[in-house]
Amino acid sequence: MERLLIIDGHSYAYRAFHAIRELHSPSGKPTNAIYGFIKMLAKLRAKVEPTHCIVIWDGGLSAERMAALPEYKAQRPEMPKDLESQLDEIVEYLDGAGIASFCRDGIEADDVIACIARRAEELNWMSVIASADKDFMQLVSPRIGLLNPHDKTEAVWTAEQVRAKSGVEPSQIVDWLSLMGDSVDNIPGVSGVGPKTAADLLKQFASIEQLFGRLDEVKSERLRAALSEAKERVQRNRELVRLHKVDCDFSPEEMAVKAPDGQRLRELYSRWGFRTMLAALEESLLQERQAALI
Repeated sequence: MERLLIIDGHSYAYRAFHAIRELHSPSGKPTNAIYGFIKMLAKLRAKVEPTHCIVIWDGGLSAERMAALPEYKAQRPEMPKDLESQLDEIVEYLDGAGIASFCRDGIEADDVIACIARRAEELNWMSVIASADKDFMQLVSPRIGLLNPHDKTEAVWTAEQVRAKSGVEPSQIVDWLSLMGDSVDNIPGVSGVGPKTAADLLKQFASIEQLFGRLDEVKSERLRAALSEAKERVQRNRELVRLHKVDCDFSPEEMAVKAPDGQRLRELYSRWGFRTMLAALEESLLQERQAALI
């Protein structure tokens, strides 16, 4: 069965950048994010053993979300210059390693990842999304799993892990996030409603539509008033949190894991001063040549 690994590129680049410090090429350029990303990618591939793989990069903020909430993600700091300077070289590595990558201006990575995962599901593929973004819990299904780098168990999340994390079903994640908001994305929720209260409300009412249609059944007067005041905000939040449909017309062949370009990788490892990786590559290429002679 085809198994697709979809990687949230910026999420892992940031993680690599902060995990490894003070690593530079022979010319003095920073290489910590490149090195860390390569190591993380190898670990992900060993875990998932994908037949297909693609790394998705953010192309900027969604115009629709910005129109709905101008403050959307406004609090996020600019990308560190030393990280930004390494992104193109990570893409160079992916090309040499036979791994597809994609970025389109004005389209958020989350929406592209969702589109690809849903397309793969239609093809009866198994997909694993590698990202720490909780928005992806809304996609979890029998054929779509999550690998959260913050989860030390390293388990591929199913609906069971989503329920354990949130208290609700994957199909309720959009409503759950809409009620409590998301400080990471600068989305305000209902005053006084956190993860547990949001989960309890959805356990009782199943959905936001049912909740606001039966608001008089909410026992707490304070909570009932807060929900009533925030009704329009919650409805708006659903459009911010829900992953949008975008164009992601990838063919299976484009995402298939291809044989690496040994000469290209040799040049890159030499440029970056990755001596251990270069030695391992040379050993691998030697073994391939010897096997070809047998």
